[in-house]
Amino acid sequence: MAGIYLHIPFCKKACHYCDFHFSTSMALKTDLVQAMVRELELRQGYLQGQEVGTIYFGGGTPSLLTRQELQLLLATIKRLFIVSDDAEITLEANPDDLRPEKLQELQAAGINRLSIGLQSFHEPHLQLMNRAHTASESINCVKDAQAAGFSNITVDLIYGVPAPDHTVWQQDLDTLFSLGVQHVSCYALTIEPDTALGRWSKKGKFKPAEDEFTAQQFEMLLEQMQQQAYVQYEISNFSKPGHESRHNSNYWRGVHYLGIGPSAHSFNGPTRQYNVSHNKKYIDALQQGAVPFELEELTLADQANDYLLTTLRTIWGCDLGKLRQDYHYDLAARHAAYLQELQHMGLASVQHDVLYLTDRGKLLADQITLELFMS
Repeated sequence: MAGIYLHIPFCKKACHYCDFHFSTSMALKTDLVQAMVRELELRQGYLQGQEVGTIYFGGGTPSLLTRQELQLLLATIKRLFIVSDDAEITLEANPDDLRPEKLQELQAAGINRLSIGLQSFHEPHLQLMNRAHTASESINCVKDAQAAGFSNITVDLIYGVPAPDHTVWQQDLDTLFSLGVQHVSCYALTIEPDTALGRWSKKGKFKPAEDEFTAQQFEMLLEQMQQQAYVQYEISNFSKPGHESRHNSNYWRGVHYLGIGPSAHSFNGPTRQYNVSHNKKYIDALQQGAVPFELEELTLADQANDYLLTTLRTIWGCDLGKLRQDYHYDLAARHAAYLQELQHMGLASVQHDVLYLTDRGKLLADQITLELFMS
């Protein structure tokens, strides 16, 4: 089943590591929500009548939407698209927004999965990242969500934050496991050039962690997630059995999706669309009845490489038969020697015509994938 992603490009403050499209001014929020409704209407045929199994509010900070705004967007989707009765409806939220009354509003609107951007339980690290919440709010919001009846909660954590040793990261993991959430997404702190941390790093005011330090924390993560019975179904994503993110899993499996809002992407197999990353330009275009996007035509090689890039990151692996049948790419024949080398080094395995990366291989996933790309 297809998915719909809605990008809500507003935040209370700018996180020092984030290079996503967002604004800290709420002046255009009402107009932008109306523009998103119009885009949904104009793009009603994009999914060609496919049933929608997942709806995902990302950002930015979707928890800044009012109850009325959220209900309007969901009602519009259900009016225009065929939405399955058991659709996974996810909303990303910051801890400081999740007061008990807000949680009740989200439930009443139909949100059945929360994605909470905790990032850390350590106050100095939250301050370094310029997060809007405190360490105590990180813990309390999860407990409040559980008490409100949310039974499908995912949280984000960031590792690889510079520190003298791994003590803080271990404390973050211990606190995480004590909360008993169903899903966890963990990402290494990445220093992008056009962010505060990127600018500080260039000026010598901030020194990122060494690669070895970050790799050690990733290995700690893998070992302890396994001990806690979480399944690593994608390199950065861990879940209790049956609680994998259906929406993100569809991305990795090549399922079609429609992206709504400024900077949102859409995919229907042979093409991708990229909405303009500018709130005012987006609103102005929709008020004139046009969707402001760029279209990318995907060659067979593009499609094969996308499939490789996403599937090799997952527990399901890359189906070599699908590569041959759908994309006319016989990877096993083209890279026989390299595949043997990967298996000999314990970085990959091939079982029943499916290529999998081992835990060690996942540390080198980007490098390995580049070697296997169809040219």
